[in-house]
Amino acid sequence: MNKRYLLSLSIILPAFLFLAVSSYAQTTSAASTDTSADANFTVQKLYTALSNPWGMAWLPDGRMLVTERSGDILIFKNDKYTGQKLVGVPKVFNQGQGGLLDIKLHPDYNKTKWIYISYSKPVEGGATTAITRFKLAGNQVTNKQDIFMAKPFIKADFHFGSRMVFDKKGFLYFSSGERGTQPKVQLLDNDHGKIHRIYDDGRVPADNPFVGQKNARGSIWTYGHRNPQGMVYDAATDRIWAVEHGPKGGDELNLIEKGKNYGWPKASYGINYDGTILTPDKELEGVTNPTRFWVPSIGPCGMTMVTSDKYPGWKGNLLVGALAFRHIARVQLDGKTYVTEEKLLQDVGRFRSVAQSPDGFIYAITEGPGQLIKLIPKP
Repeated sequence: MNKRYLLSLSIILPAFLFLAVSSYAQTTSAASTDTSADANFTVQKLYTALSNPWGMAWLPDGRMLVTERSGDILIFKNDKYTGQKLVGVPKVFNQGQGGLLDIKLHPDYNKTKWIYISYSKPVEGGATTAITRFKLAGNQVTNKQDIFMAKPFIKADFHFGSRMVFDKKGFLYFSSGERGTQPKVQLLDNDHGKIHRIYDDGRVPADNPFVGQKNARGSIWTYGHRNPQGMVYDAATDRIWAVEHGPKGGDELNLIEKGKNYGWPKASYGINYDGTILTPDKELEGVTNPTRFWVPSIGPCGMTMVTSDKYPGWKGNLLVGALAFRHIARVQLDGKTYVTEEKLLQDVGRFRSVAQSPDGFIYAITEGPGQLIKLIPKP
């Protein structure tokens, strides 16, 4: 065998192996990600001085509320910051990943006037994920009521979750991060690493999957989650979708269904941050597999489903904010099945949340830099 042939082989073979491994990685992650060259929208920057923003909600009078992790709720009107904030917001644990998180209006707000926030609440022994509801008198917060606090309380300052959605029956679903308690996520005697379902006043519905089960927390709807920071309710199909952070790799998009186990930490497509094996199992019997997973991690966070007709071809798509990869992932589904994905707004910022306004426009908030942006469809 001559030297020229060996040299050629030494060049071609590694290249072939690299392509094969790359192809395998794309296949196993069910990935089909494209970057749009001709976006059908323009970006309007509405405000560029946000500090660690987290959630958005619109009041019927047209005002928009934006939460910041420090504990502030900023008031916008006509896409402009009014210079005003809500007064009397509950004290938050503003350390690490903690602070004021999501905000959501009661689905029958015009009648009830309730506004809901999720946040890390300072408690004896550390902090915990809490859900509080309140009403407004002008810009003043009134009638504050804690309706849920994740137990047991833990000192950790990370993985609080937490997103909230209401379904069409008025039940409130919200996520609670696992706070580093890996083995306990698979146990039902604690609130961590779970998605919960309660009435709008905090009561536990009798038809929750683990009500009456010994040592089980009745509010639990699903378990085996790591740190779900995005959730959306699709009223047309009565489905809930959630995204959660994996470790190093293994971020997940999950269809949330009653009583199911989503595997953490027994099954994962990720590895430990130091590169060691977390678990040899990517799938296990009795574990619900993700609809979509990302390797490497994109850092999925707040998300919305497009129901507006303002963005041609987007209706029914999920828009997922990516922190680590600094873009919005437009995820296309066919029913319950992942189809493909497109990257939008690459490197605009760390996308913390995406939301659709009552009039059908898409808004997003980013950190690093902290900004509020609006996607304006091209004619």
